[in-house]
Amino acid sequence: MSGRRTAGALVLPLARACHPEPTVAVTAVFTAFAAAAGRGVGTVGVAAAVLAGQLSVGWCNDYVDRDRDRRSGRIDKPIPAGAVAVRTVWIAAFVALAAAVPLSLLSGWRAALAHLAGVTAAWGYNLGLKATITSPLPYAVGFAGLPAFVVLGLPGHPMPPVWLLVAGASLGVGAHFANVLPDLDDDRVAGVVGLPHRIGAHASLGAAIGFLLAASGLLVAGPGASGTAIVALIGGLALGAVVLALLGGRLASRRPGSRAPFRVVLLVAIADAAVLIVRAHGL
Repeated sequence: MSGRRTAGALVLPLARACHPEPTVAVTAVFTAFAAAAGRGVGTVGVAAAVLAGQLSVGWCNDYVDRDRDRRSGRIDKPIPAGAVAVRTVWIAAFVALAAAVPLSLLSGWRAALAHLAGVTAAWGYNLGLKATITSPLPYAVGFAGLPAFVVLGLPGHPMPPVWLLVAGASLGVGAHFANVLPDLDDDRVAGVVGLPHRIGAHASLGAAIGFLLAASGLLVAGPGASGTAIVALIGGLALGAVVLALLGGRLASRRPGSRAPFRVVLLVAIADAAVLIVRAHGL
């Protein structure tokens, strides 16, 4: 019984430290994308590789931000709350990173390079790039690398279409600008000054809207779009969500720290993910 309690006391805090919401969401979306694109039984390998990569990034992030989270009183985070040892999270991050390598190689070396480049970029963001003018770059590489990973693992290892890579990169950069908006002031105090911090809240909001609009447009109307009703419907929702971001931006400018833009990004991401899965059949 004590062994079970010990295991549970370790697993649950580790699960909370991996940023479970985005980890599960990204894994689910690209598992569905792989299945729709025709990866067959290889979809299992895609799911395992993406999950390992996302776990490593999430644990790395909580490890790197541990002191900042303590100063901010983030007792909702397992490390500051004392629910899990710092060393345990760091070891878990490296174990997941090591596991991502052979799991990615199950899809072939070309696909593995695409996926591991994205994971490496995300680690680079956590370890310091987020405090530089190049802060959007890891998001661009990571969000382009995931669909490339799926497509390059198809029979014959076809090259992913350029529009798909640009759409993924645009979605990632837009998400970056929107994600940091509520924390601009806190980040500056902590010494984290990326590109959004340098251009300011209003310009960052404009950048987020622009990149999200570009991503949605490419996914809906990019070369080879089938024009089916479902793509048009879901795409319309994505574009509509971007328009709503304008309203969210006005709200955010009146309420510092508002998470309205980030919530709009989530809506856009969900709609774009649905379009991506529908369009996978034509890749």
